[in-house]
Amino acid sequence: MNFVTEFKEFAVKGNAMDLAVGVIIGAAFGKIVDSIVKDLIMPVVGAVFGGFDFSNLFIALSTVPEGVENTLAAVREAGVPVLAYGNFLTILINFLILAFIVFILVKQLNRMKKEAPPAAPAATPEDVMLLREIRDSLKQ
Repeated sequence: MNFVTEFKEFAVKGNAMDLAVGVIIGAAFGKIVDSIVKDLIMPVVGAVFGGFDFSNLFIALSTVPEGVENTLAAVREAGVPVLAYGNFLTILINFLILAFIVFILVKQLNRMKKEAPPAAPAATPEDVMLLREIRDSLKQ
């Protein structure tokens, strides 16, 4: 079997195609959740804490030059190393939401895959029934 034929068989197998579709849908779904966190959840959380902007939470690891605005983008542009823990909090919330949704999805899929009830035993063939009758009659 040559390389091209082997690759073709691999690429068209169900598992490889299912994985590809799952990755594509997962990437798109991740963008949706990212938007929900950044555009809906974090502004509400910031408003609860008095107009706090989580995206600008950082700790400068060296002195910030004078005249540089105190925002994460400006400090990074000035070349100052920072610990951007606000971005980390946003990504952590994003992960928790995605993990929860995946958990619910897997739980529902498992519920749908409940085991089928065991099939009724097959009817005993006629020749076996005759042999049983002969055996029972010989015992008497």
